[in-house]
Amino acid sequence: MQIQTAAQLAADVVRAMIVDGRLGDGARINEVRLSAELGVSRTPLREALSRLVSEGALNVRPRLGFFVRPLTIGEFEQLYDLRPLLDPEALRLAGIPPAATILRLERMNAALATQTGAAAVELDDAWHLELIGACPNKMLVEMIENLILRTRRYELALMRETKHVAAAAIDHADILGALREGDLGAACSSLKQNMQSGRAPILDWLRGRNAEKGAKR
Repeated sequence: MQIQTAAQLAADVVRAMIVDGRLGDGARINEVRLSAELGVSRTPLREALSRLVSEGALNVRPRLGFFVRPLTIGEFEQLYDLRPLLDPEALRLAGIPPAATILRLERMNAALATQTGAAAVELDDAWHLELIGACPNKMLVEMIENLILRTRRYELALMRETKHVAAAAIDHADILGALREGDLGAACSSLKQNMQSGRAPILDWLRGRNAEKGAKR
């Protein structure tokens, strides 16, 4: 099992603070206060914040520091509509995985079904990258990796609920079943469905979040 570094753990906590509103849209990160709150030194905290910049969760302004980027419906829809197009194509190019890879994916999916929150997001991302790992178009894989980072804070809102993790695991099992049968087309279709399944619940969450923020004004 991979041991998370202090920076990784800090990034998980800060990402969750953004999602649940403890760090509001546009808020400036007070590094001294946050370092004390998380119980980490400034070095791993700054590494964590830099990671979140690369994910699109934070902006950094010279001499001013880090600021929370708003979670928006517009950004989410533009980002989320891409992977149902890209992932099935990457799987098509990768072809049917060898039996050992399918077995590894089954074990990863079983582990995913026992997790929620950041751990579930990490496992889900790792599962999808393993699935398309043999894709010969490395630029396509890099695009998917970048989208994984950009959508991580939205996915966290989804994967905090057990029912959504369970739904993802069921989708994965359908994909793997098709691959075991040698039906690449069905696997790609199931993967596309999996990539689309989180859209509606995340949009509902975003709309509710926006309504709640509006009511507090």
